[in-house]
Amino acid sequence: MSATLPVPDTPVVSVPAAITQMEAIAAALPAADGLACFNRMYLDVTQQVNSQLGQGFFADPAFMTQLDVAFANLYFAAVGTAGTPAAVPLAWRPLAEARAVAGIEPVQFALAGMNAHINHDLPIAMVSTCTALATAPDAGSHFADYQKVDQLLDAAEQSVRQSLESAAEQAVDRHLAAVANLIASWTINSARDLAWNNTLLLWAVRDEPIARALFLDTLTALASKMLLVAV
Repeated sequence: MSATLPVPDTPVVSVPAAITQMEAIAAALPAADGLACFNRMYLDVTQQVNSQLGQGFFADPAFMTQLDVAFANLYFAAVGTAGTPAAVPLAWRPLAEARAVAGIEPVQFALAGMNAHINHDLPIAMVSTCTALATAPDAGSHFADYQKVDQLLDAAEQSVRQSLESAAEQAVDRHLAAVANLIASWTINSARDLAWNNTLLLWAVRDEPIARALFLDTLTALASKMLLVAV
């Protein structure tokens, strides 16, 4: 991750501010950069969530707003470790190390970033949001609203995958088949299902620092490494 990337001096406090920050990151990176590929996908999804926050789509929009902001700030914090590669969170390290590697397709970078963000950051964001709002993951409408994001992701994932494939790539069936086979075993919704289970486990040990640290260490970057194999 480049040390010149724009990162906020303080955490963002609104979803529109998070969108503006993602747009700034996009403007600072060449389109082929692996981080830029993820940032485009994340920006698209965040814009869709933001468009629904005031439309009655979520039962508890205040909770979902807080969650979206906390989630985005974890991404910005990862970007902020650019100047110290060893400080890049382990979940993000495969993408940080491979973002300029030839032979890795944009869709692979995008899904590897989504894997890191969902697998590692989402449970942390859920727990911090519940703590800040004096609630619990399994209280009220939180799980139902969490699942509603899956509906938005279902609509966005295929179009984003297609937008990340160049016309030249779309013409090379054998190459695309290899990429498709590589990423077929990983889906955003499956990752979010796992993240919800990990949220409940993280919530259970939230007041036990040693157990919490050990649990977070289990949220490894293995899937990201597999997604980032050059084909």
